[in-house]
Amino acid sequence: MSRSQRLLDLVQVLRRHRRAVAGAVLAEELGVSLRTLYRDIDTLRAQGAPIDGEAGVGYVLRPGFMLPPLMFSEEEIEALVLGSRWVSERADGSLGKAARNVLAKIGAVLPDDLKDGIEASGLLIGPGQRIAAGDAELATIRAAIRSERKLAIAYADEQGSITQRTIWPFALAFYDRVRVVVAWCELREDHRHFRTDRITALDVAPNRFPRRRAALLKEWRALRGIPEQ
Repeated sequence: MSRSQRLLDLVQVLRRHRRAVAGAVLAEELGVSLRTLYRDIDTLRAQGAPIDGEAGVGYVLRPGFMLPPLMFSEEEIEALVLGSRWVSERADGSLGKAARNVLAKIGAVLPDDLKDGIEASGLLIGPGQRIAAGDAELATIRAAIRSERKLAIAYADEQGSITQRTIWPFALAFYDRVRVVVAWCELREDHRHFRTDRITALDVAPNRFPRRRAALLKEWRALRGIPEQ
């Protein structure tokens, strides 16, 4: 492995850890000696990487550090292409367009040999069954999640009975054929899951959640034993 690749890998490992991680753990994950790790951290700091910490305490990369567009490995390019193509086929229209734009922007800054990997990728998303309705509302739901705004919805159960709900949406799950809003329901005073194809009416409320979205998501994960992605 080249030194530049090793430094890039170190940055990526630090990005995966949200809290300070011991140097010995980083060294083992990267397959290098502790001495090499300390030297690489000093090199990254000299290049402007905001890495906090010290030996014996641990290290953490502060948010906001941007690497120049160096390179992607072949497998990383394949992951980008496959993921973007899946989003294009399975997400709502505006999110699919955003995925295609991301690939175009990445391709614009890659060297020619790596750019060919995007254009000639043999990884395809096969045709599937028709996705459940709700596409038109997904952009509104995603915006409400980002801005932490309540939603007033009319929701139909399996028998077609409709109830009026005020929910705090904090996640949106994409399955092969169904999209599900994960939210706190004021009517039930608990976490609930709402299929988007059963939402018959939708309005964004002017008021925000009384709790932060990150806290709601963390609580929901803990209650249901769902690991972070």
